Amino acid sequence: MLRAAQPPASARGTALIVTAGTSDLPIAEEAAVTADAMGCVAERLTDVGVAGIHRLLANRGVLERAAVVIVIAGMDGALASVVGGLVRVPVIAVPTSVGYGASFGGIAPLLTMLNSCAAGVTVVNIDNGFGAAVAAARILHGATE
Repeated sequence: MLRAAQPPASARGTALIVTAGTSDLPIAEEAAVTADAMGCVAERLTDVGVAGIHRLLANRGVLERAAVVIVIAGMDGALASVVGGLVRVPVIAVPTSVGYGASFGGIAPLLTMLNSCAAGVTVVNIDNGFGAAVAAARILHGATE
């Protein structure tokens, strides 16, 4: 049976999409488009990886206003743990297969994110911006979809 098309309900709060580097932008865009299609407001904070942690810390207010944070990072994937330690909201980590270094096609950041010591970090599969945005939308809509 087909479901009737209906506009998505308005989400409560904002999904903040954070990228470690510019090579993560295609995955971030997938997440942003998906969040938008699901009736969520998605803001972006890009190129704030741990190699230049001052860029992330300079945007602490942006992090604190978010209702859920999607962190997209390759290489070692450490950004998800850092963000998870800074915020009190759910963090959805997305390991990426892009970037430079020996990330083994996303396996290295995946394992780092799965082993995060920060509480409240959930991990989706490699390059899964769509899945991260759907999870964020369910959080923002109160899991009523």
